[in-house]
Amino acid sequence: MKMLIKGGRVVDPAQKINKKADILIENGKILDIQSNITVKADETILAENKIVAPGFIDMHAHLREPGREEVETVETAVRSAVKGGFTTICAMPNTNPPCDSQADVKFLFEKAKKAGKAKVLPIGTITKAREGKYLSEMRELKEAGCLALSDDGASVESAELLRRAMEYASMLDLLIISHCEDKELAGDGVMNEGYFSTMLGLAPIAAETESIIVDRDIQLAELTGARLHIAHVSSAKSVEIIRQAKKRGVNVTAEVTPHHFSLTDESIKTFDTNLKVNPPLRSKEDVKALKEALRDGTIDVIATDHAPHLDNEKEKEFNYAPFGMIGLETALPLSVQNLIDEGYLNWPGLIQKLTANPANILKYDGGSLKIGKNADVVIIDPDKEWIYDKENIQSKAANSPFIGRKMKAIAQYVICAGKIVVKNGQII
Repeated sequence: MKMLIKGGRVVDPAQKINKKADILIENGKILDIQSNITVKADETILAENKIVAPGFIDMHAHLREPGREEVETVETAVRSAVKGGFTTICAMPNTNPPCDSQADVKFLFEKAKKAGKAKVLPIGTITKAREGKYLSEMRELKEAGCLALSDDGASVESAELLRRAMEYASMLDLLIISHCEDKELAGDGVMNEGYFSTMLGLAPIAAETESIIVDRDIQLAELTGARLHIAHVSSAKSVEIIRQAKKRGVNVTAEVTPHHFSLTDESIKTFDTNLKVNPPLRSKEDVKALKEALRDGTIDVIATDHAPHLDNEKEKEFNYAPFGMIGLETALPLSVQNLIDEGYLNWPGLIQKLTANPANILKYDGGSLKIGKNADVVIIDPDKEWIYDKENIQSKAANSPFIGRKMKAIAQYVICAGKIVVKNGQII
């Protein structure tokens, strides 16, 4: 079967393509990219005034399955992913049981295959059961298909154990994804330490809770030569530590979530528990630093940290509600509104942080429209305005502070391995 995408602006940072062109897809693969392809196709998509890009890759999502299927499943997560333009998502291992064995990895691959649509890349644990006591069987996890390891949701408290983890991961060429949080320093905190935590009378979480562990983990990566990726960076102090490490040649990369560059701790004046996230929303100065870090390349990736919770879990006093918000379906418009419209990134720069950079960091064969590769494609209407309403959310959960807001830019078509899974903004 042949599919032809006509007249769109093709943006593929991996190949340094940014021009009007047609794309021909055959049997699920990219066959050709050039101006005015005239081949007769079984299906033609008119993409005039649209942006045609590789399908997005989310390096950080919580699928909740196994263990919390009432909150989210692999099937509902991939539906949410493709609705947002993501054709590949990384499944963080803080499930029940955690993803620390070949059987767990196989389970996720089988669930994703059955669900269809987006690909799922399981992330294995650094330590057994994420308990921070013993290292996971890293070689077995890699052989099962893991490209990275993380104890996300918690830091590896023991610096000595993390050093050994980095040494083994380096030998296996596995990426370490670090959740940087000093739990003891964070204590019972629920929001960023500053003027608004004092005003609202909510227990604070200092920026140093994150930056101290960022500094420690970077020093260990420098010592061991491991590939280190810092998850959900939130503070200016962390940004500067990462910036200086890169200048020294440390093999470190970093990600930021759309909610961390779209919202500040001032938003919590409403006491909306959907704004309770970990790390917490920071100050205006921190948000500006995050945007500047995206602009100058200190932060390499935009990732969602999609974290579903039930309504009744979030409908509690702020102190008792769980951390996290969903984010797969709002990542694109929030990035456009807060980065492109504000002049921090252009379209090639934004798409690079959603495609080529995650693929390169993970050493994953994706994130581009190279001829012969799987046709994972997103067609974006950059000017389409729409309302993010609860009824159309594809995730099982609806814990988002953005519900009811007007959004701009939408994934109009999403193609996974040559198959249309989103058409005119709707799941097929």
